[in-house]
Amino acid sequence: MKILDWYILKRYLFTFFMMLLLFIPIGITVHLAEKIGKILENEVPINEVLIYFLDFTIYFAHLLFPLFLFLSVIWFTSKLANNTEVIAFLSSGVSFTRFLRPYMIGAGIVAILAIVLGLFLAPKASEGFNDFSYKYFKRGKSAVENTNVFRQINDNEIIYVSNFDVKNNVGNNFTLEHFEDNKLKYKITANNIRYIEKDTLYRLTNYVKRDIGEHEDTLEILRRKDTLLAFNVDDLIPVIYAAETKMYGELKDFIAKEEARGSSNVGRFKLVLYRKWSLPVSVFILTIIAVAVSSKKRRGGMGVNLAIGICIAMVFVFFDKIFGVMAEQSDFNPIIAVWFPNIIFGILAAYMLYNAKR
Repeated sequence: MKILDWYILKRYLFTFFMMLLLFIPIGITVHLAEKIGKILENEVPINEVLIYFLDFTIYFAHLLFPLFLFLSVIWFTSKLANNTEVIAFLSSGVSFTRFLRPYMIGAGIVAILAIVLGLFLAPKASEGFNDFSYKYFKRGKSAVENTNVFRQINDNEIIYVSNFDVKNNVGNNFTLEHFEDNKLKYKITANNIRYIEKDTLYRLTNYVKRDIGEHEDTLEILRRKDTLLAFNVDDLIPVIYAAETKMYGELKDFIAKEEARGSSNVGRFKLVLYRKWSLPVSVFILTIIAVAVSSKKRRGGMGVNLAIGICIAMVFVFFDKIFGVMAEQSDFNPIIAVWFPNIIFGILAAYMLYNAKR
């Protein structure tokens, strides 16, 4: 049986990597054809283009990892079924669970690859891919969330700006509230705030400071005030794709910091964190479903199995995207959004495996 295990395992890994090698060049070609005009228009250096497409390859592979795996398993298992090799295995007295073992070993290898890719390679690739895109392809668009920025910058202070112009380092409708023992001690407001980079200070226009007293408040009103404040300008311009560019430990620290600040993007950041572990689990689930779908010889051959497989894969991606958007745009729990597709398809995998054994 070890010969058969090795035979299936080799076919599993070979087909998966061939699927990657087949589709990634297609993806690069399509993307290059779409962006070549802007690359030439901006006179991008060739070394930056090559690094960008290396980052794109890793980013693209990580994004479509489950789909590539699912289709590759269906493809080669359907070939085994059409050649009656599956029937020969099972007729020799091998149980379906035993037949599935080399698939699970292959899934384990691919899952380890997914973990390495998600924890170490994909963050750096995502940073390079997004930086290049905003620099050359999305000129005029900002890579930062710069409207309604509300965050806690330390244990005692909260800041707010209605919007922030990254190019000119200017924010409108600035407010800073300082608390001590859960009581408001003073509040600073200004029509706008400008960061003066050469002096590393802030210029507040129509500055008003209200000190809260026990019996009465005191006001300080100035047309303009240059001052130091206890936060960095980066606190006013959080990057949209910041979570995607951080290693696992950095990402956990970043999320904890954003939660303390009261960031409205915590749900989006947690999605990135939880997906680093849900993706490897989905490898096993999709492998079981793919084997259950394609291990039977069907009238119509491989085409029927591939059609069924593509439909299932599209439904999986649909569930993943829908629940991801819900977590980003509402108070829907991110951990449920990430794991719900795996739970649903895990139940489906168990049901299909039970029927396949019969």
